[in-house]
Amino acid sequence: MTPHVNLQTLILIMNKQSLITALFAVGTVMTLTGAAVYITGWAPAPYVYTLGATLIALAQFNSPFPTPTPSLRRLRRQQLLGAILLVLAGALMFLTQRNEWIVCLSIAAVLQLYTALRIPQEEEKARRS
Repeated sequence: MTPHVNLQTLILIMNKQSLITALFAVGTVMTLTGAAVYITGWAPAPYVYTLGATLIALAQFNSPFPTPTPSLRRLRRQQLLGAILLVLAGALMFLTQRNEWIVCLSIAAVLQLYTALRIPQEEEKARRS
């Protein structure tokens, strides 16, 4: 391979990572906004939440993730399950007239928080060994 091709590949990877970061950031703001204003009865709130949750899920599913150890693979699966549950909570906003979606959102939030704290610890442990 020529150095020019490697530079192009590097640029594509950097652009993809920037896009993933932007998707996650925009999705987070939209999800928080949609969930917060849902109780006010604002009609577009479920749409804003669901679109934001979908952006978060897209960002997490497309983020590169090296899985050198079984514990990291397990944490990654938990992270992706949390992303799916975020989107499912958005669907429940449309399908139910009560607050069942909050239960799904709470489970997703716990999974996301747990994996956000544990993945860096496990990556550090894998680097040391």
